[in-house]
Amino acid sequence: MEHGADFASAWVRQWAHLVEAGGAVLDVAAGSGRHARWFASRGHPVLAVDRDEEALGSLSGIERIATRAADLENAPWPLPADEKFAAVVVTRYLHRPLFPHLADALAAGGILIYETFALGNETVGKPSNPAFLLAPGELIDAFHSRLRIIAFQDGFTSDPRASYVQRICAVREPDRSSTGLTVRNTASLPPRYDLAG
Repeated sequence: MEHGADFASAWVRQWAHLVEAGGAVLDVAAGSGRHARWFASRGHPVLAVDRDEEALGSLSGIERIATRAADLENAPWPLPADEKFAAVVVTRYLHRPLFPHLADALAAGGILIYETFALGNETVGKPSNPAFLLAPGELIDAFHSRLRIIAFQDGFTSDPRASYVQRICAVREPDRSSTGLTVRNTASLPPRYDLAG
């Protein structure tokens, strides 16, 4: 299995097939952009956001990647309300006040792919500060009222290193009333989210 700096996490790769072909991706707390690079290489325009301008600089000149330096924790949300994405990707990062912004940044049909550390990780390594570790079921609690949960995991993994993690894949379902479809003619056609890419 590949674990290079530019290789997307297994969770992101598992659910990337749900992202609209060619749809714009927001990589939050992108760092040096392993997920931005991965999505861009698959034809997605990507906006990589991080406060580390030097790390973002490593993405300069890569086709389909734009960057935005922003302090996600000590400044207002850096994106306008009308800027929407086919996917929002967050890995190894937790700042709870961003949860509503992440959901709101999704276009109709957009996919949230989120993976970060959970309680228990303090027993195997860093991060160990409870402020940076999710409580049991916390990602479900944060997003279930705004998004449809497609998949969720909360537990221990040894790949790529020993850690306790929580992972979610969720979708902002399209408003069927805006499509001209009525409940009567869509009742037999539930949304289809393929669980196997």
